[in-house]
Amino acid sequence: MVTWTSDELDRIGPADELDLASLRHDGSRRDAVTMWVVRVGDELYVRSVKGSDGPWYRGTRSRGEGHVRAGGVERDVAFGAAGEDVADRIDAAYRAKYGGYPASVLGSVLTPRARAATIRLVPR
Repeated sequence: MVTWTSDELDRIGPADELDLASLRHDGSRRDAVTMWVVRVGDELYVRSVKGSDGPWYRGTRSRGEGHVRAGGVERDVAFGAAGEDVADRIDAAYRAKYGGYPASVLGSVLTPRARAATIRLVPR
């Protein structure tokens, strides 16, 4: 099983934003979308503030693979499920990392809709 290296986690984890491009069925990349990313332990997570209706989120579901760029790291990834058992820790990570943003902005990644559209980024 492929895992994130310590260096990758140390560079991506504190990055303010991550660019994510999912793959189309033909293997070509969709346009990258910029979003927040959090680290919980040795895993990286992103959320769709529009929930499962978000266009980029739907793109991740079509093939389950893509490419990310953050903190000077570029990596092909698979999009994994984030279990409900880690949802509260992901919320805490968002609050700790992005707590300086207005409550209305931070709150957008903490809604039940966003929590239900949490993706674990799995290196390939």
